[in-house]
Amino acid sequence: MDYDLTMLKKAAKSYNNLPAPVLMEHAVKNGEGILTASGALRVATGKYTGRSPNDKFVVDTVDTHEVIDWGNNKPFAADKFARLYERMLSYAENRELYVFDGFAGAGGQRLAVRFINEFAWQNLFVHQLFVRPDAPPTNPKPDFTVICLPGFKADPARDGTNSEAFIILDFSARLVLIGGTHYAGEMKKSVFTYMNYIMPRKGILSMHCSANIGAKGDTALFFGLSGTGKTTLSADPGRRLIGDDEHCWWDGGIFNVEGGCYAKCIKLRHETEPQIWEAIRFGAVLENVVLDEASREPDFDSEAITENTRAAYPVDYIPGAVIPGVGGHPQTIVFLTADAFGVLPPVAKLNSEQAMYHFLSGYTSKLAGTERGITAPEATFSSCFGAPFLPLSPLAYAKLLGERLAQHGTRVFLINTGWSGGPYGVGKRMSLPYTRAIVTAAIEGGLDEVGYELDPVFNIHVPVTCPGVPQEVLRPRQTWADKAAYDKTAADLAQRFVRNFVKFGKDVPAAITDAGPNA
Repeated sequence: MDYDLTMLKKAAKSYNNLPAPVLMEHAVKNGEGILTASGALRVATGKYTGRSPNDKFVVDTVDTHEVIDWGNNKPFAADKFARLYERMLSYAENRELYVFDGFAGAGGQRLAVRFINEFAWQNLFVHQLFVRPDAPPTNPKPDFTVICLPGFKADPARDGTNSEAFIILDFSARLVLIGGTHYAGEMKKSVFTYMNYIMPRKGILSMHCSANIGAKGDTALFFGLSGTGKTTLSADPGRRLIGDDEHCWWDGGIFNVEGGCYAKCIKLRHETEPQIWEAIRFGAVLENVVLDEASREPDFDSEAITENTRAAYPVDYIPGAVIPGVGGHPQTIVFLTADAFGVLPPVAKLNSEQAMYHFLSGYTSKLAGTERGITAPEATFSSCFGAPFLPLSPLAYAKLLGERLAQHGTRVFLINTGWSGGPYGVGKRMSLPYTRAIVTAAIEGGLDEVGYELDPVFNIHVPVTCPGVPQEVLRPRQTWADKAAYDKTAADLAQRFVRNFVKFGKDVPAAITDAGPNA
């Protein structure tokens, strides 16, 4: 069944592949948003200001039943999916819809993706976030279709959903249905979830990471969950940005899944993040940012709506961005974590076993606003730094990573962008200038020749010195006033690592399990 064509036939009118300025005009005319002083389109997403993981499902089909990791994905019955689609068809009847035909993948193995949107601003969002065709498509046949009708609300008793909101992926039908939530990030992550399903089965590693490239052609990857600094740290004026969030690693190197960036902009400052600041201009979309009513100037400090304020813009809004978004095999990988306990060192160099352990663990803290119900940082373990988007077992992605690390000799660092001097509420967030200095040293070889000491609790190698960073900062215990409290907290976090890793059992080689913390 051509779900996209059936949906469009029901519509009163469809606007196909409108350019960004026209979509902005439609959004303003329809009352969906207003223009800011810089020309960006500001919108509000209502009560859903972040992803809603409890409302995400995968359709359980004959083709996928034995493939999907059902311990990490909630099943949805195929017959219920079909009935829900029919109800959405009825809702779409006599409504105007917006269509964008783009690509997921800037190179290598790209997929044609069609988005059907109820709102012009959401169509602008995907137009700016995904790879845009060089020429207008001529009746393309998409590899995957996203139908997003936020005004359609599910009836849990009737539809089998968890709430009025739903994000349901059918890999067999190559279709995702989204309704009830206006948060545009659901579309972005649905496509990434599909890439995480299809790419590893082709021997390609799909990754939740940002990427940039230096003047010498050296590629670096930054893994991490939302809020750990992937976008901020990869937008480096001294390097060229490939992409800020999702990439694939194949035999030819790496390529960006997307054609745009989706940056958190709470507490945004021009002096610390000039590239992101200047990208928020005409064509960009601002989500849930408070504006001054008179001047239309954004108040990036305000959390009145949510801490998860966002800016979406094309990657070429960043000066010197790599177009198309491709790069060579990475020489350096950085695992970013925002440790709310304040006990992990700001940087550690990982050997191959340690790298595999921390990739599978994916420790960080969920930061306020990135998901519904998260109001303060919470410690979490998210396999491969992206568990919510993994339809397959984490071991499938880890196996591909291990093979590539061995093949290309890539060095790996664990960098903590979280708290220092105490836990959240006592200590302070790691200084961004210090973190930037650490990242620069890691990527440019400044940590290759320094001495290292083994952290006795976390079993990782911590540099004795790092250019641009005070020596005491490298030892988190020294930053705590209460050393006994540090010892207790560090031991507690080490035990959390060990308890979490038990779930992998004997499927993981002993050398990798033994590379974890000592608890």
